[in-house]
Amino acid sequence: MSRSITRFPYLRRMAAALISAAALALVPASARAGFEDAVAAHARGDYAAALKELQPLADQGDARAQHNLGVLHGEGKGVARDRDAAAEWYRKAAEQGFAQAQNDLGLAYQHGQGVAQDYDEAAKWYRLAAEQGLAIAQHNLGILLVEGKGAAADAAEGAEWFRKAAEQGLAQSQNNLGLLFALGRGVARDDAAAVAWFLKAAAQGDAKAQFSLARHYEQGRGVARDDAEAAAWYRKAAEQGHGEAQNNLGVMYATGRSVARDLGEAAKWFRMAAGQGYPMAQHSLGILYAQGRGVPQDDVAALLWLDLAAALGNPFAAKDRDIVARRMTAERIAEAEKQARAWRPDK
Repeated sequence: MSRSITRFPYLRRMAAALISAAALALVPASARAGFEDAVAAHARGDYAAALKELQPLADQGDARAQHNLGVLHGEGKGVARDRDAAAEWYRKAAEQGFAQAQNDLGLAYQHGQGVAQDYDEAAKWYRLAAEQGLAIAQHNLGILLVEGKGAAADAAEGAEWFRKAAEQGLAQSQNNLGLLFALGRGVARDDAAAVAWFLKAAAQGDAKAQFSLARHYEQGRGVARDDAEAAAWYRKAAEQGHGEAQNNLGVMYATGRSVARDLGEAAKWFRMAAGQGYPMAQHSLGILYAQGRGVPQDDVAALLWLDLAAALGNPFAAKDRDIVARRMTAERIAEAEKQARAWRPDK
């Protein structure tokens, strides 16, 4: 199972910074109009116009404008990218209690963007936003607590923040809560609960949850074993670029488990995972090339993939590489090694 905790990027849509109708009613009509004009300009991609509308509002202390001005500076839209300026605008809005700005300032401290990296400060700002109910801040605070960054590790509290965000429908938190239940970290191990949370996140299209759900179906953990369901969820995750899911779907096609055996299809999925640097897929793809099964026989390609897998610590690949190399000429071995040196993972 993939055990990595899901992270979340910066919020990017200016419309997300709109405050409630009741609060907006307290804002002067001219400021409301200016902010709405900025949102409209941003939506049509006219970032310079958005910046022009936001700047005077931000200078007057409008927290929404300050936050969104920070977003524009941080992303280099309508202005040269300046993460220092972005962090300062986030701070101005955050100090007024604007939750999205508190979260983005936390992100800046977590990643050292525009400010010195400081997990304690990140946790402080995430907590302020999380206590206001902002789901993404709850999620980000949960990550720091589970990983023990910015405070002593506290998986139990991290799980509670994931739960709060998950109950608001945040797929990343639903997946992470499922992982904690599957691992028994911060909560009692409960595979059925893990599956329930994975299902919620997977239904929203979260590839990591789809992969974890597939593994549970494949292993019969928390749910009746069902290879067909496993294959279906692996496919959903694989089609989104999840490398481990691509590898596992390739294995299913190679072995004919719950799908018609198809070595060409297996090679396709192994190639996708191998291109991302997954050594098991690289090894499997190398074997297919060495044997000419599902792909044209090609010892140079075989040696390339086996060499890459061996370099990543796959002991079987190292043995198979040596077997293939023994039947190759020095020139062909040199060509494979040249390709291996030049290889870079797919982006």
